[in-house]
Amino acid sequence: MVHELIDKVPLHVEDYPSPHVMAKLGVRHRGQLCGLYTGIPLTDRSVQHSGMLPDVVTIYREGILAAARDGSGRIRTERLRREIRTTVLHELAHHHGLGEAELAELGYG
Repeated sequence: MVHELIDKVPLHVEDYPSPHVMAKLGVRHRGQLCGLYTGIPLTDRSVQHSGMLPDVVTIYREGILAAARDGSGRIRTERLRREIRTTVLHELAHHHGLGEAELAELGYG
């Protein structure tokens, strides 16, 4: 299922968000942001949105690595995989119209 979604919504991987993205989102440190959905959620689309740029999910390496660190600063493979999975699913959920509060309720906040 997730593979089908990624075929429809490109997944980009970047080291960290640009200064423009950080300013727009109010992020102060580039390691704070794990991912970003850019586009129009399926629940908000209409024929008026034809010709728009395609939706994109971007995940940020530094943010995911920071989130995966344990109390001693180590990164374990299983925790890293979980952070990547959570980030990708979180951003794909935005594509389907879920907001931050709904994602937090589902454990993807």
